Amino acid sequence: MQELINDIQKAVIEISKELRYLKDFDYTTSQNATGDNQLKLDVKSDEIITRILKQSKGVKSLISEEKQEQLLINENEKYVVAYDPLDGSSLVDVNFAIGSIFAIYEQKASAKNLKAAVYAIYGVRLELIVCIDTPKLFRLNENDEFAFVKDLKLNEKGKLNASGGTQKNWSNIHRAFIKALFDEGYRLRYSGAMVSDLHQILLKGGGLFSYPATTDAPNGKLRAYFEVFPFAFIFEKAGGLSTNGKNNSLLDLEFEKIHASTPCFLGSKYEIEKLKQAYKGL
Repeated sequence: MQELINDIQKAVIEISKELRYLKDFDYTTSQNATGDNQLKLDVKSDEIITRILKQSKGVKSLISEEKQEQLLINENEKYVVAYDPLDGSSLVDVNFAIGSIFAIYEQKASAKNLKAAVYAIYGVRLELIVCIDTPKLFRLNENDEFAFVKDLKLNEKGKLNASGGTQKNWSNIHRAFIKALFDEGYRLRYSGAMVSDLHQILLKGGGLFSYPATTDAPNGKLRAYFEVFPFAFIFEKAGGLSTNGKNNSLLDLEFEKIHASTPCFLGSKYEIEKLKQAYKGL
């Protein structure tokens, strides 16, 4: 496992260097498996991760947002790595913080087989969160090494509210719930990059991230295996909760398709319990 995490570190350092000196912000002529137009940088980031992880000991297969099918590497190994090579890539032209997300499953991509979750955030600093038992924050130093900073823990209640999806397509219940949070004094923090918004909630100690079912995306927009599950794993290990609005944990969900999406809510215990009460009427 540690060797695999070391190779993920190599990949994100290489991606960060590509971002630092990027000149080409154009889209390709192709779309990914869920119909999103691919930036050339999406494809490049996927190529970097694939090249490095193909050589990594223990990797059975790779699942990527940018790949149509699962890529078998070595059927005799045990880890399936599912990843979003560049979350929030549409914001790269305005220089917002974006990231890469990795989920490490044993034998098969299933929430119950999730053994570790890792994400990188490319901002003012390059930071890496590695979660096996506890989310741990690492920061790249001047020697191109990730130095441990601290363990991360959520408070029982936060102050931040990040809610995705076009508001005119929200349900009335979700709209009323979000208004109730603002009426309590919550502050809006939403950039459009899942990594950035969840990283801020995690480091600030609490709050709520939500991407609900909407009229134009009734199954949500965010992909389960390489976006939702790894962050649910991290938030629950940090003392928070997750739900799809109906269940007690996003990690209880199962899907047949590797690019399946789901509504998702992640945050401190207070906000998630409040949301579940509000959603009882849906």
